[in-house]
Amino acid sequence: MLGSGLVMAHPHGWIDLSVRVITNDEGVATALHQTWRMDPFYSLVVFEELQQIQGSNLQEGLDQLGGDIRDNLSQQHYFTTVRVNGEPQALGDVSEYTALERDGRLTFMFILPLASPQPLAGQLLEYQVFDPTYYIEVVHEEEGGAPSEQALILNGEPDCRLSVLPADPDPELVMQAALLDVDETGETGLGRHFAETGRIECD
Repeated sequence: MLGSGLVMAHPHGWIDLSVRVITNDEGVATALHQTWRMDPFYSLVVFEELQQIQGSNLQEGLDQLGGDIRDNLSQQHYFTTVRVNGEPQALGDVSEYTALERDGRLTFMFILPLASPQPLAGQLLEYQVFDPTYYIEVVHEEEGGAPSEQALILNGEPDCRLSVLPADPDPELVMQAALLDVDETGETGLGRHFAETGRIECD
């Protein structure tokens, strides 16, 4: 139940996202290490429910929750799309993940592998992370009203320019989303129009 709760979270809830692109020694991208910080309200609800489960301490409950979240997200491509030079990339299965409490927020961390590792030199890699139904808003970690320096990180070679591009949805889609009632979800695909784009442009 708790795992599916992530997909059906409180309407207009949000996730603060940070991404680290994992590369090998040859500058080939192999995976995206994602950290999701759930909004305070949803986090509070989850922690209260976990603490009400008899015979389970919080960390044991979080371990179970992490597996439930992973299993539910796997059916929705982990809310993630990746493109290299505009070409969609297949994603692998998540086997490394953890759920924990950090500063009062439910935090889910996982490594999402690319099915085929991609050399970054001379390439443009872009990703979006979004709930397809736009029930949950996903935004990169902010500092001073702009994406923080820790929101998108690439360690190692090659030399790349990193940026987070804001969403620019059509005004009609904005109106469509605004008219959703508290117990409604948008049509599948609506969320991508409101998704920020992480961009890694390499020399």
